[in-house]
Amino acid sequence: MANYTAADIKDIREKTGAGMLDVKKALDEANGDHEKAVEIIRVKGLKGIAKREGRAASEGLIAADVRDVEGGQLGTLVEINSETDFVAKNAKFIALGDEAVAAAVESGATTPEELAETSFGEALTNAGATMGEKILVRRIGRVQGEVVTNYMHRTNKDLPPQVGVLVATDKAGAEVARDVAMHIAAYSPLYLTREDVPADVVENERRIAEETAKNEGARYVREVEPVRQALGLGQVHLLGHSW
Repeated sequence: MANYTAADIKDIREKTGAGMLDVKKALDEANGDHEKAVEIIRVKGLKGIAKREGRAASEGLIAADVRDVEGGQLGTLVEINSETDFVAKNAKFIALGDEAVAAAVESGATTPEELAETSFGEALTNAGATMGEKILVRRIGRVQGEVVTNYMHRTNKDLPPQVGVLVATDKAGAEVARDVAMHIAAYSPLYLTREDVPADVVENERRIAEETAKNEGARYVREVEPVRQALGLGQVHLLGHSW
């Protein structure tokens, strides 16, 4: 039997993000050799990348960066996903998120494809190999203004932030920017004003109203529907919300 300790297992798990069983198997195969075990995990992980392509990566985190630039500030958000929350809360994965947003800022990448063309692309591939999961950058967001305020929201206290909002304002608006960001995080409005709402979205609200009216009758159309439409459209544009 290979000679290794619980401390060895813990150290390799922290280094690679691999599961306990995978680490034990790698140490057994490497006859307890620490470095060889890490290499085995990476090699086996890389071989499994193709198999993981079709799997869903719905967990993860949002990493943020706000820095001073000429004329104000620049804010960048990067969403990076994993398959499980076990990996999402791993220190190596969290560090990968910081690396991702730093690479996005440095390169000016605006899409995951552009980011993959930077040196970070190799780090992303290696992370998927060592952690044994599908790891991907989902999207990149960027805003610039006189002042940029960011708000990061945790949907679970044990996990890293999974919702991020950037709000660009002038200096006067910065006083309420965090409240606006929190409101956006809570309600996810798609547009800023009623005028920004596309005609097809308005038409869809009307279609829903017609279908509902068939089931609810004349009183619904006369008394309830005007309120529902106002509230419904209000939910999709920020300035239509109650403050």
